[in-house]
Amino acid sequence: MRLLATAVVITLSSIAVAPALAQTMPVAPAMIPDGTLLDITATGKTTRVPDLATIRAGVVTQAPTAAAALSDNANRMSAVLSALKRAGIQPRDIATANVSLQPQYRYEDNKPPVITGYQATNNVSIRFRDIAKSGAILDALVAQGANQIDGPNLSLDQPDAALDEARVDAVKRAQARAQLYAKAAGLSVSRILTIAEGGEIAGPPPPMPVYRMAAAKAADTQVMPGESDVTVTITVRFLLK
Repeated sequence: MRLLATAVVITLSSIAVAPALAQTMPVAPAMIPDGTLLDITATGKTTRVPDLATIRAGVVTQAPTAAAALSDNANRMSAVLSALKRAGIQPRDIATANVSLQPQYRYEDNKPPVITGYQATNNVSIRFRDIAKSGAILDALVAQGANQIDGPNLSLDQPDAALDEARVDAVKRAQARAQLYAKAAGLSVSRILTIAEGGEIAGPPPPMPVYRMAAAKAADTQVMPGESDVTVTITVRFLLK
């Protein structure tokens, strides 16, 4: 009962401010619903098996000079890209994510920093739809010199249909909860006044596999996609009578 009373008080307070706003701009007269307002926040859910994998991989090299660091990095990265091509990854699904060259310093007390060498980094973002290939691609990347790997991140390639299912489920949950409150208060649900969508998650990725280069030599890396929840949260305002 306290929740329902609060909703009414908030509504009346907002109406009281309307005359002050009318001094600066014309506004439509506020309509006071003949009943009790109830706001419900509900989260709808459906499940899907991820069908898109994204891996970010690259090469980090160090050398005494900038030219040597870049040259070594380019050679190793060429081998990594060739391995991706042999694994069946299309060029359109490989995008450069980051290229950088940074000096490395030695610090000593009461002395200016001294450059000891350079570090070159080149990362690419790789996406593919055959998630079963994830383990083989990870192994191939490491075998060809990739020493910086993040992923695979699993997601949905086309999440719209799943999101719509979650939206329908969210409305059903909100309506069921409104009926519960109305019955407890001795009222009935008259109609829905507003619906606002608060947020959506199109298939959060499952826990990331821990991948280490030493382990890759002992056995093939396996990635299991599992199922992921697709959720949508909405806030629905009901009129109870």
